[in-house]
Amino acid sequence: MAVLADSNDNELEQLQDGGEGFTVPETNSFGQTFRDYGVESERQKGVEEFYRTQHINQTCDFVKRMREEYGKLNRVEMSIWECCELLNEFVDESDPDLDEPQIEHLLQTAEAIRKDYPNEDWLHLTGLIHDLGKVLLHPDFGELPQWAVVGDTFPVGCAFDESIVHHKYFKENPDYNNPAFNAKYGAYSEGRGLDNVFMSWGHDDYMYLVAKENKTTLPSAGLFIIRYHSFYALHRADAYKHLMNEEDIENLKWLKIFNKYDLYSKSKVRVDVEKVKPYYLSLIEKYFPEKLRW
Repeated sequence: MAVLADSNDNELEQLQDGGEGFTVPETNSFGQTFRDYGVESERQKGVEEFYRTQHINQTCDFVKRMREEYGKLNRVEMSIWECCELLNEFVDESDPDLDEPQIEHLLQTAEAIRKDYPNEDWLHLTGLIHDLGKVLLHPDFGELPQWAVVGDTFPVGCAFDESIVHHKYFKENPDYNNPAFNAKYGAYSEGRGLDNVFMSWGHDDYMYLVAKENKTTLPSAGLFIIRYHSFYALHRADAYKHLMNEEDIENLKWLKIFNKYDLYSKSKVRVDVEKVKPYYLSLIEKYFPEKLRW
């Protein structure tokens, strides 16, 4: 947490206000409102079908099996940058705002943060790596279906909050009618801490495990952002706060800062990869080992 100790509450407030340079665009790369899951569009029907499948299959049992299997980190050894390049092959089917290769989004996010807050280098790097867990789509990682890799995340083992997009499809999830899992607290307790809560399986939780087990020196807020950046029920609707501890509450401030850049930097503005690559390689060297177990 030493990195974060340098920032006072006034700086946090300034960050949360969005900084001086970044202007939130009115429309996404399709010319439509961001995260509008009801609008009739070329992607809307596919996105809804994605969430139907995801909500039915993301059970507590499934999450535990995936964490046990992928937590072994025995599939590939590669660097952070090699993983960034690997993501060039994929488009996120759950995203109503973007249909470009992922490395474009990673660099757009990181560069938008870097422009406004040049001194928070850990946050720049978090912007670059936050979606790297999407390599789960690759054959070397089991080629998991999109519903097990992308999309909004949520806790399993307790009630599915109604703020979760396309909530109606949870009625077909086996945990929905399980008395052990369908109450407000379910398998958990007040203030237990999100680190002790099972989240729906996907790229967020996987990259969190990769970073943590490879002994990253990112501050806890960086790991928090990686694991919960798709947890929109929390950082947009304030759901599940009863499960949070004090450290979660502090880190949530940083997640809300990050989320604006993650969501609204999706545009047609291209990034010169070769120009910015040396800077991000220096950050990777600072916070990660040369090769990681994945």
